[in-house]
Amino acid sequence: MNFINKLSAAWTANDSLLCVGLDPDLAKLPPQLRDQPDGIVTFCTRIIDATADLACSFKPQIAYFAALGAERQLEDICRYARETYPHIPLILDAKRGDIGATATQYAREAFERYGADAVTVNPYMGADSVEPYMEWEDRGVIILCRTSNPGGSDLQFLNVDGQPLYQHVARLVAEKWNKNGQCALVVGATFPQELAQVRAIVGDMPLLVPGVGAQGGDVAATVAAGQTANGMGMMINSSRAIIYAKPEQGEDFAAAARRVALETRDAINLYRA
Repeated sequence: MNFINKLSAAWTANDSLLCVGLDPDLAKLPPQLRDQPDGIVTFCTRIIDATADLACSFKPQIAYFAALGAERQLEDICRYARETYPHIPLILDAKRGDIGATATQYAREAFERYGADAVTVNPYMGADSVEPYMEWEDRGVIILCRTSNPGGSDLQFLNVDGQPLYQHVARLVAEKWNKNGQCALVVGATFPQELAQVRAIVGDMPLLVPGVGAQGGDVAATVAAGQTANGMGMMINSSRAIIYAKPEQGEDFAAAARRVALETRDAINLYRA
């Protein structure tokens, strides 16, 4: 099953557009896990277990692991997710952007080493920087388009033949790069008007939508702007708000994460078509 088919099945099976991000920060881990050799693995796998029936995808952010020299732990976490929940897409959030042989190695890292179903990439260096990922026709290639950070406007709003650069990227991906039907775009929840414009350009192409949760994106506006006609089409990511949810009485960190994930999934579903 390829990435797009797996994602479509997960949307339906879990009645969910929620993507759970895995961004382990040692300073924020439960105290009992911080000094354990496999504390990061324990933390992330328990989050996965607690939210697997509520999510349409999991998204580990590679920088949080690489900064700690924890790539082996990331391998273990990805293996656990693949083997325990093979029906839930695994997205490696790497935002790679390089050309030729280097891009080929980044693709091997994502798809061979970590076994990801999809990877995020940066289109700034053009088509030949993205093509090596496309050679893995069963995997997803999720391309940065309109990002959720304020500084994204520095470049993404530049005028290109009468349209903002992010819209040019959306058209380029939809009309030229998506030959195998494996592409998706990153479009932030913090700019719902731009999200709606991208949706109009790309049709039913999946969108990875960061910015809900700790970044403050509005759920109702996000769903209205980005959903497809059948109420699908998005992976709405929440990371810190879920994985570092404050436990209430009787909860541990995993139970708290499940509670917030359920609240987020249900809040999204309130506004779906």
